[in-house]
Amino acid sequence: MTQTVAVLGTGKIGEALLSGMIRAGWRPADLLVTARRTERAEELHARYGVEAVSNADAAKRADTLILAVKPQDMGRLLDELAPHVAADRLVISAAAGIPTAFIEERLATGTPVVRVMPNTPVLVDEGMSVISAGSHATHEHLDHTEEIFGGVGKTLRVPESQQDAATALSGSGPAYFYYLVEAMTDAGILLGLPRAQAHDLIVQAAIGAAVMLRDSGEHPVKLREAVTSPAGTTISAIRELENHGVRAALIAALEAARDRSRELASGQG
Repeated sequence: MTQTVAVLGTGKIGEALLSGMIRAGWRPADLLVTARRTERAEELHARYGVEAVSNADAAKRADTLILAVKPQDMGRLLDELAPHVAADRLVISAAAGIPTAFIEERLATGTPVVRVMPNTPVLVDEGMSVISAGSHATHEHLDHTEEIFGGVGKTLRVPESQQDAATALSGSGPAYFYYLVEAMTDAGILLGLPRAQAHDLIVQAAIGAAVMLRDSGEHPVKLREAVTSPAGTTISAIRELENHGVRAALIAALEAARDRSRELASGQG
């Protein structure tokens, strides 16, 4: 791994990528970081042994730039980078809702851009990063992007037209599970369990169910049916979920998330 990679805007997601790359074998000497605050830059240097530089310096020196800033900061960052980014640099955007065309228009003609939508479990190396190529990105650029993001979980390539749907399903996905765990924990308290016990029971059930889904290869319906005995407790609960329209509510929620992603991509606040 002889290329130099710079992570610009090293917040939680950026730091997760940085630490994942180091665990995957990247040398700290080949990694650069930028941060708004001097104390944050010093912290990253002390923790990982990487060099903290300015955005302009990162653009001049790095072969690959990972833009891990908030969507509302992307325009300003690109204005700062544009005079320094050569057209042979790979630019990877990890900002939600920002299309590759927005970035390409602000950089040198022909600059390869790859769009990535990671989710927060990258912080524990269990993330899903959805990857799409811009107009000038090649298979080699996608391979390189997967090499970076594969260090903190799984990756999936999709056409950019599917990024808004992937954002709704995967990028926001962990929040839906946290919401469900919160609601089930409250239900456990209502049923008479202490909060800590209810929480532990639900979290372990979630972890076990997720591992079974991942490792068994079985359809979720089949796994659910294995728990659902005739006239038993589970089918009684499932009936109530259906009566209250939980399935329809989930579909509507994901449609709303997709639509909001489209609004952000089009610049609608």
